[in-house]
Amino acid sequence: MIRSILVSAVVVALSVSPSAELCEGFLPENDLKIPIGSLEDKGISQAQFNAVIDQAEKLYGPVVAARGGKLVIKRLWDNETVNASAQRQGANYVVNMYGGLARHETITQDGFALVVCHEIGHHIGGAPKYGGGDWASNEGQSDYFANLECLRRMFSAPGASSFTRPKGDDPGPRPACEKVFADASDAALCVRGAAAGMSVTSLFRALRRETVIPRYDTPDPKVVASTADGHPATQCRLDTYYAGSICGRRVDEAMSETDALAGTCTAQSGHTLGLRPRCWYKPAAAVDEVLEGVASRAHPKTPAALAELAKSDVFRGL
Repeated sequence: MIRSILVSAVVVALSVSPSAELCEGFLPENDLKIPIGSLEDKGISQAQFNAVIDQAEKLYGPVVAARGGKLVIKRLWDNETVNASAQRQGANYVVNMYGGLARHETITQDGFALVVCHEIGHHIGGAPKYGGGDWASNEGQSDYFANLECLRRMFSAPGASSFTRPKGDDPGPRPACEKVFADASDAALCVRGAAAGMSVTSLFRALRRETVIPRYDTPDPKVVASTADGHPATQCRLDTYYAGSICGRRVDEAMSETDALAGTCTAQSGHTLGLRPRCWYKPAAAVDEVLEGVASRAHPKTPAALAELAKSDVFRGL
């Protein structure tokens, strides 16, 4: 029997081993198909599709091997499905990348790299996990991992300078990126990652038939009562990509399978930028929740100010 965490976002006939587990697709459920050579075939080429996956395999094959697994990225170029997904089959960390997604007009190589990173994130992105499970990072965490770690590594590697990118130069993320990263090249990677996040929101908007355009400076005001595992709203997903981009943690600070604080930006550790958005994430500990709630409301955000706040009555009994 297949033990599914959630029903796949794409209804397909699966023939998999009994140990397989299928994680929800990158996109919400949709029936969009883009065949090769169709009028809708306006995205990246097969060579560009393969170049991104080559990069991901070189970088993350060894990472997965060190965990005792094998990274298997399935290059399903001929498949018309506009989605992507992740599976765990025994020791195989499977990522399914469909050609239909790559052919969508909103997709550049940078945007496609973000999708690949998101799917890898389901396997190694750390806590919080789907339903408290043992292998799949939830959707929000996979988005956060994609920009905090994976895209920085992807865009720093040889060959990535030739990847196609979103058109235009949105100055929105630049001030925050330059504030967090003193090194100009690191700041540029931050801006590029945020731009990749913005580009894929165009795909979310198209599939959801939304008219509101998400912005870096209009964060989703929603505050969840408990961490949500499924796909966040479009603005919330952009907020998460942006947060991952401007989180000042090093890429070699591994995220934990059980501790949602490890390797991430939190108010408790003195970070004021790059915190996971409260529109999908609820800190597990009461102290973390208060600190992050204060930071998200633009109260004093220096480590000293937060330390002083921790002495106040608001923390009594927590």
